[in-house]
Order: sequence, then structure tokens, then C-alpha cells
Amino acid sequence: MSSAATLSPTLLSVEQVAAILTLNVRTVRNYVRSGALKATRIGKQYRIGLADLEAFTGRPLESHDERVLSPGGRIEVSSVINVERVTPALASRITNMLTATANVLRSIEQPVAVATTYDVQLERLRVLLAADLKSTRDFLSMINAALEEPAAPASI
Repeated sequence: MSSAATLSPTLLSVEQVAAILTLNVRTVRNYVRSGALKATRIGKQYRIGLADLEAFTGRPLESHDERVLSPGGRIEVSSVINVERVTPALASRITNMLTATANVLRSIEQPVAVATTYDVQLERLRVLLAADLKSTRDFLSMINAALEEPAAPASI
């Protein structure tokens, strides 16, 4: 039983390999450049054979999640968030919180970009965010939590 799919080796992009191994794309490229992970260069991009990836990891990858390997398997969200009528102190607090969180994510090789600007005259904080879907949700939750007013104390 032979078909074109069984005869041709499965080639994966660096991004797909990074997703399978839960590594940063740069880390996978470094493995390829150092020769630790065998790859073929096609144009300007590397492609890694499934057999080469299995040899690199020392284990079969038959149980990999096909959703990760399909084109578009990674979701990145770019957002512009405008927060109106915010005080300079609250804008500063939100900016510091988002920046600190982004720094932590980058330290564990999670791609994320955060930039903020505050317009004093309009009392508007503008947040530019680029991150994966989960991180975007988390950033929006942090902004929402910072904006929620504390509950009024119960009267006795």
C-alpha cells in the first residue's frame, strides 16, 4: 500500500517544530544552525523532516497534535486598547503592570510586545499589544481588573 503521502517525508517548518517541542522559534533555529537538528533549506526557510525531528528528540512523534502542525496553527493577536477618562496615576499603574508582565513572558521566550502612551489632555491611555491568544486574554483581564472600582463597604 503506497501513496504519495507515504513516499514523501513530512517536512515541518521551524515554527511547527517550535510548537511541537514548546520552544521558542529562535531556539529551534539555533539547533538547526549548530547542526544539532538536521534541516533542509528551501529558499530562505528551513524545513525539518519528521524522521530528523524524531532522531533529535529520541522519541517517535506519532501522537503529535495535528492542529499544531496545520498552517495557521499559531494565533497572534494585535490589539489597540483605548482607555478613556483615566487619571495619570492609574495610567502609570496599568503601564507598569503590563510592562512587567511582558518582561516576564519574554524572559520565558514567549513572544509579546506592549507599548503604551498617555494623552494628558484627553485623559486617554492607549495600549498597543501583540501576543498569542491566551496572553492577550490575560492582558485584557489585568486591564479590566485595574479599572474595576473597589466594592463599596457594606453598611451595618
